[in-house]
Amino acid sequence: MQDVYYTPAETDQMMLLNFESNIKEDRTDLDLLFGCLLDWGLPLSMPYKSEQIEGVTVHTYNDGDLIACFDKNISESVIKTIAKRQPLRVVFRDDSFADSPSKINVSEIFKMLSPDTRVKVV
Repeated sequence: MQDVYYTPAETDQMMLLNFESNIKEDRTDLDLLFGCLLDWGLPLSMPYKSEQIEGVTVHTYNDGDLIACFDKNISESVIKTIAKRQPLRVVFRDDSFADSPSKINVSEIFKMLSPDTRVKVV
């Protein structure tokens, strides 16, 4: 994640433009995935696979303990495909969604199709 240890007095409007994404530029999908695994306390030795669904990369860890997608502009149909698999946890990137209503729709889709899934946005 970006280093954003600034007090309000140390920031100005121009600095805020640099914080549009909270993820460091040089981080890959796997960096983010393994960071999430560590955050959730999951062992790093379980099976992992990656696949393409409608042109976006979806990472599945231990047959659904965690499903992650860090691409931008994830379609609603991809979200539904992931939700239908009923993973224990799912994680997306904050800028994976076009706008706030799209992000809210993700929560609603999971409430309907997979209510026990813990949804996280990084």
